[in-house]
Formats: sequence, C-alpha cells, structure tokens
Amino acid sequence: MAITIKNDKHIEIMREAGKINAMVLELMESSIKPGISTRELDKIAFDFIKSKDATPSFKGYGGFPATICASVNNQLIHGIPSDIILKEGDIISIDVGTYKNGFHADAARTFAVGNISEQAKKLIDVTKQSFFEGIKFAKVGYYLYDISAAIQKYIEDNGFSVVRDYVGHGIGKNLHEDPQIPNFRPLNKKGPKLIRGMALAIEPMVNVGAKDIKVLQDGWTVVTKDGSLSAHYENTILITENEPEILTL
Repeated sequence: MAITIKNDKHIEIMREAGKINAMVLELMESSIKPGISTRELDKIAFDFIKSKDATPSFKGYGGFPATICASVNNQLIHGIPSDIILKEGDIISIDVGTYKNGFHADAARTFAVGNISEQAKKLIDVTKQSFFEGIKFAKVGYYLYDISAAIQKYIEDNGFSVVRDYVGHGIGKNLHEDPQIPNFRPLNKKGPKLIRGMALAIEPMVNVGAKDIKVLQDGWTVVTKDGSLSAHYENTILITENEPEILTL
C-alpha cells in the first residue's frame, strides 16, 4: 500500500477543488424537485464545474458517461443520469468529483425529493451522521479502521446495514488512491496509522434492508438486492495536526 502524503501546496489546491465540489452539491440540492430528470441535473452540474475552470472527475472515468452519479431509491451508487423523472417521495444520491489544477475532490449526498417517508428521512440522517461519528477518529495517532468501526457501529445500532462491496478511498492526484476505507472494521485489523497530510474520501453507504447488492446490466448502476432504500454520504477530508479538515463542506 502506497499512501501519498499531501504537502501544503497540494492541500491548497485540494481546498479549491473541494470548495467547487461542495458548491455543486448545494446547486443539486436547490435543483432537485419533482418533475426534473437526472439528465437535467447532470447538465447543471457539468455547466457549473466548467464555469469554475475545473473538470468533472467522473466523466469518462473508466468509461463512465456523465458528470454525476444519480442513484434513485434502491440504487446505491453509480446511477447513470437519464430521462428518468424524479417524483414526490423519491430519494436520490448524488455523487460528484471535481478536478482542478491536478487534484481531485469527491463528495456525495442523499437528498429528499419533496416529502418523503419517515423511514427514508431516518436513513438519510443516519447515513450522514455515521460519517461524522467516523471522523471523530480521523486524527493523528488513531488507525484507519477506528474510523471504519465507528461508522459501522452507528449504522448497525440504528437498525440499518453497511454495504461491504464498496468502500471509501484515498484521493489526490488520482481520484482513487490508497488506502481503501471500509465502512466496517475488517476482523482483527487496525489498518494504517493516520498521519498528517493524508487525504481521504470517506463514504458510508447504507441500506434499509440487507447489505447485499447487485450491478445492473448497464455495468454501472448498483442496487440493493432486496429492493430496499439505500443512502450515501461522502466528503473528502484531510488529516491535520488537530481536528480533521473537511474539504467538501
């Protein structure tokens, strides 16, 4: 495992990419309403990133055809924007990456479309809070899987399940770098020790039902096997001398 440590110059650039990424997600939140298509959301995100002299990290990555991943209801991640129209009561996870001056930022949120069920609200809230429970341990002196264990505990204590097949990751000059960051503690392992200058994309993925997932025929869209709702929350963070710095809020 080769974890790249970011210097002060790298960090400044990543802050800029992170800020743009956060603004895209704010724009998504204000644009999401019943009647809009995920393709329209994708165009809004693309145009905004380009207006900031940045590049969408996902477009063309491994052949992915769009700027955002737009995953609706039981879609966990990697949903391809299309003519699908959002309707009242849906939930949608938007994942987006921004590349600026040689560095990436990556973040995701799950949003309500109009009024949603109490269960869906709880799912979104627990997924988001599990991230913040995890980063209580994103400090020098702790180990990577201390973050993972805290995320897992919070999710399972709230009656939901943690996806095992997809994980968070290091980030920097490459969208995906070492280390991999599971949202559960691998048995009897600590993972690498956290040190200043690590940049991590931490991203709990949570299901109402079982943890089992499958990939649809498009080769991208990941859904829950049992059809239950799924949510996603992610930020790019930096390990500092003190509290972790969230670059995408």
